[in-house]
Amino acid sequence: MPTFKKIAFVASPTGYAREAAAALMRRYDHVPPEEADVVVALGGDGLMLQVLHRFMDHPKPIYGMNRGTVGFLMNEFRDDDLLEHLEAAQRSVIHPLVMDVVDTEGRSHRARAINEVYLLRQTHQTAKLKIAVDGHVRLDLLIADGVLVATAAGSTAYNLSVGGPILPLDAKLLALTPISAFRPRRWRGALLPDYAKIRIDVLDAPHRPVAAVADHTEFRRVCTVETSLDRATELVLLHDPGHSLDERILREQFG
Repeated sequence: MPTFKKIAFVASPTGYAREAAAALMRRYDHVPPEEADVVVALGGDGLMLQVLHRFMDHPKPIYGMNRGTVGFLMNEFRDDDLLEHLEAAQRSVIHPLVMDVVDTEGRSHRARAINEVYLLRQTHQTAKLKIAVDGHVRLDLLIADGVLVATAAGSTAYNLSVGGPILPLDAKLLALTPISAFRPRRWRGALLPDYAKIRIDVLDAPHRPVAAVADHTEFRRVCTVETSLDRATELVLLHDPGHSLDERILREQFG
């Protein structure tokens, strides 16, 4: 019996992706995404993140095919033998970060991130931050453009761009990485167990405003940010054999 009986197609708004989706929908039976037991996403990594967020509360396997630019999370596009590729696909299970924020008005906000949670200064002035892990203050004062917490799945994205380490998917670690640190000059970040609870306090928040971002969800003028891995939520990505997310992360470490 086929593993997936109800397929849905979702495409990014580019003509390239929409044409591919239209061709596949002419060839294969399909249902609306909410009724599917597997979603085929056509676009780039941005679309993959959008689809994963869309089904965050009711996760279903996502098989991405690259019709974007980078396509790190995507498979190679093919319009033939799709059912066979879905059956043969390998599963990568990832957990998102949950971010809880309190802003300068005392309002609370929550968002989830598949790649990273980060804090970033809003003006020309550097941010002044205090960092605690599991209730213990580890850094009394970080003066920087900001700081970032990345999952293993997101470690090759913004985290890598600001000098953070690449994490194997099964490493059970989070990367805590400064963004353009001024003080302490030699602090390059930390590797934390993925069960760690991280709290970041913004010092002098009214005069040095800081924004907090979870993937594409942003809150401005924040005072405190707490983040940890949401183990209750399991997101499943499907990849062709030999092109799993583990393999792609490993390849990134060798250029």
